[in-house]
Amino acid sequence: MDYQISNKAKRWTTALMIIGVIMLVIGIVVGMNGPLFKTRIFANLLSNSFFFFNIAICAMFFLAVQYVAEVGWFVYIKRPLEAITRYIPYGIAILLVLFIVLNLSHGGGLYQWMDPDVMNEGGVHFDEKSAAKGGYFNLVFFWTRFLAFFAIYLMLWKGFMKRTRLSDENPGDILNIHRKNFNKASLFILLFAFISSITSWDWIMSIDLHWRSTLFGWYTFSGGWVSAMVVLVILVLYLKKLGYLPQLNDSHIHDIGKWVFALSFLWSYLWFSQFMLIWYGNMPEEVGYFQVRVEEYKLLFFGMFIVNFVFPMLILMSRDAKRHAGALIFVGIIIIVGHWMDTWIMVMGGSMGPVGQIGFLEIGMAMLFFGLFIRILLNKLSVLPLVSVNDPYFEESIHHEI
Repeated sequence: MDYQISNKAKRWTTALMIIGVIMLVIGIVVGMNGPLFKTRIFANLLSNSFFFFNIAICAMFFLAVQYVAEVGWFVYIKRPLEAITRYIPYGIAILLVLFIVLNLSHGGGLYQWMDPDVMNEGGVHFDEKSAAKGGYFNLVFFWTRFLAFFAIYLMLWKGFMKRTRLSDENPGDILNIHRKNFNKASLFILLFAFISSITSWDWIMSIDLHWRSTLFGWYTFSGGWVSAMVVLVILVLYLKKLGYLPQLNDSHIHDIGKWVFALSFLWSYLWFSQFMLIWYGNMPEEVGYFQVRVEEYKLLFFGMFIVNFVFPMLILMSRDAKRHAGALIFVGIIIIVGHWMDTWIMVMGGSMGPVGQIGFLEIGMAMLFFGLFIRILLNKLSVLPLVSVNDPYFEESIHHEI
């Protein structure tokens, strides 16, 4: 294999996870007597599980888009992109265990629709508005679509990974493999448009059960997509610094930088559209979502929007900046932190309300998940050669110039 995770990277990711565990334990000891402690634990698990899984599945979406568009430029960086998607089965396993525990805990304080005392007439905390959505939010239907969606993701992901391995082992069959990737990528994009919206409703939007937004699926998707592109650009820059990917040029970096720049605007547009329309409409059943976030998380809520919009706009506007490793890494780190904060606020605002906070527990949980994500990503880079030399667009990719 071209790449093996270095001892330095192993030590770095291990140290990150150990520090995360230590901070997590401190946070649990300090906060265990605080308000809604169990809900706080579950909320942090959900926000981190969803955030990193969303990055991986959006990386798979971007991979599928490249197959369908039949572009050549990305072939040289296809294997690093595939390495990001290899977190998908781990992300699915974590989410599956989390939702089983949440189900057994009657929602764990996150999901009213999992609590029979809320959804069943005669229950201690029966809520008529919530119960009206029981046709959709019943456990049989939820688990049916939950498991079906995961099965679809896994099946299509395994197909892409199998064919990428076959492209190295059977170069004579590369055109047939390319056609299959084109067809399966088309199917994935179609299904992803449907599934990604529904999972964002089920896992995140349903925390605020009385609230709804037709833009929410697109909003969460755009945040995951730009985060995936940030991970990709930082990863290829890291590999280039280590001496791998010798034919990676400024044009490859420039193209990924353009995606980061453009998707930051897409996310900002959707954030503003959702906020502005609800604020202007001023309907009681809609404004409550933003009231709690503006009143209780004002600095984080608006600060997150500003850094996710202003920093990419000001720093990555020029052509040179999109080719500058320092600028891309600086902006990328800000974007990753900003979108993690966005996901955290989406979950905490609805589950913890005014008592939500960022402390040792939140930082430790985030560091633990981040260290695990990076460790898996770097390990999976060594599964196959770093460059798919048999791809029909390989020559076009290494001569890419803009």
